[in-house]
Amino acid sequence: MPSNATLLFEPEHQSWLRTQALEQYAFFKKGLMPDGRFAVLDYDGTPLTSDLQELHTTTRMVHSYALGRPLGAGGAAEVIDRGMSYLWTHHRDTDHGGYLWGITSDGIGDDRKLAYGHAFVLLAASSAKIAGHPDADRLLDDVWQVLVERYWEEDHGLFADEFNRDWSPMSTYRGMNANMHSVEALLTAYEATRERDFLDRAGRILDFFVYQTAPQHGWRLPEHYTETWQVDPDYDGNPMFRPGGTTPGHSFELSRLMLQYWDLLGRPDGDHVAVARRLLDQALNDAWHAELGGFVYTLNFDGSWRRADRYWWPVTEAIGTLAGFQKLAPSTEDDAWYRKLWDHAKAHLIDPENGGWFPELDETNQPTGHQFEGKPDIYHSVQAAVLPLSTRLSRIAEDLS
Repeated sequence: MPSNATLLFEPEHQSWLRTQALEQYAFFKKGLMPDGRFAVLDYDGTPLTSDLQELHTTTRMVHSYALGRPLGAGGAAEVIDRGMSYLWTHHRDTDHGGYLWGITSDGIGDDRKLAYGHAFVLLAASSAKIAGHPDADRLLDDVWQVLVERYWEEDHGLFADEFNRDWSPMSTYRGMNANMHSVEALLTAYEATRERDFLDRAGRILDFFVYQTAPQHGWRLPEHYTETWQVDPDYDGNPMFRPGGTTPGHSFELSRLMLQYWDLLGRPDGDHVAVARRLLDQALNDAWHAELGGFVYTLNFDGSWRRADRYWWPVTEAIGTLAGFQKLAPSTEDDAWYRKLWDHAKAHLIDPENGGWFPELDETNQPTGHQFEGKPDIYHSVQAAVLPLSTRLSRIAEDLS
C-alpha cells in the first residue's frame, strides 16, 4: 500500500481533486449554447462572441464530460448528448464523408479535413460508448472507416495529416501531434470495444515515435515530418498546433500513453515503462522554468529553449503522467515534482474566483492572452484532476464512480 506521505494518495488531496474536477465541470457547462454548440468562455465564464465551432472543441467536451459522468458531474448527460448530436448533424460532411473542422451559424466556416480532428472524433465516440451513449457505435464506426480509408498509411504504420474537403491533397505535411492524439483515441477505442486492431495500430505509432525517433534526438520528440516521414527540422507553422522544434508537453502526453498501452497489453516484460520514463524525465529537465515555474512551450533540437511562453496544458499533462508513475512505484522524486506542479497550478493557473484554469502566464506569472482568448477548454485541466483520482493506468472511467 502506498505511503500516505505521498501527496497523490492522501485522502485530503483525493477529496480536493474530486472537488476541483466538479468545479471545472460546473464552469465549462456554461459554454453550452441554445443552438447546441459549445462556446469558448471568457475568464468569468461569459460565452465569447466567436461564431466558429471547431471540431476539437466539440469532441473534447464530449470526452471530458463522459469522464465526468461517473463522478456525478452535473449536466454531464446533456453535454454528451448535445455534443454527439452536433458532431453527427453539423461537423459530419454528408457530401464527401469525414468531419469538418469549423462550423458557424451560417454553415461551414472551415472545411479542412484534419487527422487531428478525426482522432478526437474517435476519442469522443469511444468515451461516449464507455459512458453508455446510444449513438456511440454509429459515430465510432463512421469515423473509424474514414480514418482507415483516408488517413492510415499502412507502409509507415502512421496517419497522414490533412486534406481538402473533397479529399484532394492539401499538403505533404506529416506530424506527430495528430498521431499522438490518434494513439489516445485508439487506446480508448480498444477500451470501449476490446477490438485488437485499435491496440495494434496504437503500438505501431508508438514504435515509430518512442522507439525509432526519440532515441535519435536525445529523447526529445520532433514534431514535423516530410511525406516519407523524415524529420523536417526547419518546419515552423501554426504557433499553437504546429510550432517549430520539439514540444515537451507532448513528451508528457506520449509518456502517459505509453504506460496506458503497456497496461492494456497486460503489462508484458520489456522496456515500455523505462522508455516512457526517459521521455518524462527529459522533458521535466529540459523545460521547467526554475525562476517562474511552469514549462516553456518549445525547445530547439539541442534542448535549449525556443519559445519560453508558458501554457497551462503542459503542467496538466505532467501531473497526469507523474500520477501514473506513482501508481506503479511511489518515489520521493516523483512526489516532489507532483507537489511542485500542483503548487504552481494553485498559485497561478487555477482561477479560485470564477473556476477553470488560466491558459497562459506572462513574465510576472499573471494571466495573459497572447495566444488564447478566454479559457479555451476543459480537456487538459480536468484530466489533471481526474486521472490521479483513478488507481489505474487504463480503463480509468471504470474506477471513478
